Amino acid sequence: MELKIIKTEKPKQKPSGALGFGKYFTDHMFVMNYDDGKWHDARIQPYAPFTLEPCCSVFHYGQAVFEGTKAYKNKNGEVRLFRPRDNLLRMNESSDRICIPPIDVDFVLDALKKLVALDESWIPTDEGTSLYIRPSVIATENALGVHAAKSYIFFIILSPSGSYYAHGLEPVRLYVEENYVRAAKGGTGHHKVVGNYAASMKAGEKAAQMGYDQVMWLDAKEHKNVEEVGSMNIFFVFDNVVKTPALRGSILPGITRRSVIELLKDEGYKVEECDIAVKDVVEGAKNGKLEEVFGTGTAAVISPVGDFGYRGEDFVVGGGKMGKISRHIYDELTGIQTGRVEDRFGWVTKL
Repeated sequence: MELKIIKTEKPKQKPSGALGFGKYFTDHMFVMNYDDGKWHDARIQPYAPFTLEPCCSVFHYGQAVFEGTKAYKNKNGEVRLFRPRDNLLRMNESSDRICIPPIDVDFVLDALKKLVALDESWIPTDEGTSLYIRPSVIATENALGVHAAKSYIFFIILSPSGSYYAHGLEPVRLYVEENYVRAAKGGTGHHKVVGNYAASMKAGEKAAQMGYDQVMWLDAKEHKNVEEVGSMNIFFVFDNVVKTPALRGSILPGITRRSVIELLKDEGYKVEECDIAVKDVVEGAKNGKLEEVFGTGTAAVISPVGDFGYRGEDFVVGGGKMGKISRHIYDELTGIQTGRVEDRFGWVTKL
């Protein structure tokens, strides 16, 4: 398939000051369409709205997936993408779960590189900033009826972004949710499907109203084991052993999660993927054996946890401060992403 490149004739003014997260978008986007059993009309074009009819299937049946990765520009002007192939491979796995046709990963990765290169001047270089990359697929068949659509749009948009949280690396507060659930085994929780995020919003709003930053999700069946935090994976450090919930069909296999596990094991840390009972987390916070808690994800990278609320009581973790392992992982990962630290794993794709 040929890639057409159409450059904008009206470049947008770049933002100044604090970027926030996902508020601004670059001059160009990548788009391709699916009809008659194949992807076609691949192009990089000026950023613009889509025209969709009210009967468009994505509005009614939620057949859509997305991904998130980042590009960085270091002090030497080198542009670096972090594990983009892994994100595109995971996107195909998510698509398969809800009957969206797969993309050609090699072709799309090449198009992504060309898109980022075209909008390279949008990549911020201040500490903690990056160019957030959002690939997405939506079903576009203009007909009602609960079945897999016959037409789709795949697109990639780029957003110069700062910290995911307004308070940066300051530890967040979590609320343990025992009523609502994010996902159940056999559902779509193992994939990056848009409906997962809609399902999380009610509890997220509830937590915010109570003064917490994110939700700590428990398993759907017994509300006994911890699964995720907000839209991130979660890690606990008990007596210098790093533990994270095992992937059993309802937890997203995060790219940052995988990177953290690989990095820690390479450095000799003991890492366990296992069931983690919320009662053990509470007990560890009480007796001091729970040394650190942190979330991992593309947007925030590492999000340290200072305290969590459970059944009307708040429990402080690690004195309410970012722990040494959390800090070390953040420095190592962002160092690899930007080139300050050697990429001994081959995670970075350079333009």
